[in-house]
Amino acid sequence: MLSSLAKTLASVRGVRHIHRSAAASSDALFSHVDTPENNVDTPFEFTPENLKRAKAIMSIYPDGHKKAAVIPLLDLAQRQVGNWLPISAMHAVASLLQMPRMRVYEVATFYTMFVRDPVGKYHVQVCTNTPCWLRGSDDIMAAVQEKLGIKTGETTKDGLFTLSEMECLGACVNAPMIQINDDYYEDLQVSDTQEILDTLAAGKKPKAGPRNGRFAAEPLGGLTSLTGPPPGPGFKVRDDL
Repeated sequence: MLSSLAKTLASVRGVRHIHRSAAASSDALFSHVDTPENNVDTPFEFTPENLKRAKAIMSIYPDGHKKAAVIPLLDLAQRQVGNWLPISAMHAVASLLQMPRMRVYEVATFYTMFVRDPVGKYHVQVCTNTPCWLRGSDDIMAAVQEKLGIKTGETTKDGLFTLSEMECLGACVNAPMIQINDDYYEDLQVSDTQEILDTLAAGKKPKAGPRNGRFAAEPLGGLTSLTGPPPGPGFKVRDDL
């Protein structure tokens, strides 16, 4: 209706057409599409060890609220498969928790930590949200793409690396940063990114955390508050009170 009205106004009054921006889309589908690797017949069954762990997790929750364990159980299933979550694993979780499969789908499609398509051994997730972008995440993304020879959403031919673009991984103070599997690599330069990928490709584990000398997320120039012992009771209280 808006388009028809805009065309009418343009023809009658000679004004420009009204345009609207296209909706930005995620690089992941929210609906399931069967593939040879991911379908209802994809083999999945909790290992005896993980089944024992799943029951221990469920025991934390009171009777009538076992379904609240859906997130940790989906995470457990994903780790068993190896960094991704097939639909058959979702069905196993739904069966264990005695909840509708649709409820499990809703959780798995909402949280981006659940990866619903096969990925490489190392899932490289580059944050490009505003703080990271302001600190040079475009250069980090370009460095990863050039080093691995892949684009966002692709996996290297050797199956080692998959590249994804993420929206805020919660380490804004240490921007720019990337997440690879469970580890955060922060305060990155292009050279740091290349070194991390080289180390992983060599079968070694690079040191996680900040790369600029920081221990965590403290100020780069040193503390700006709480630099001395705290004052005692009555500090700056008026004498007449």
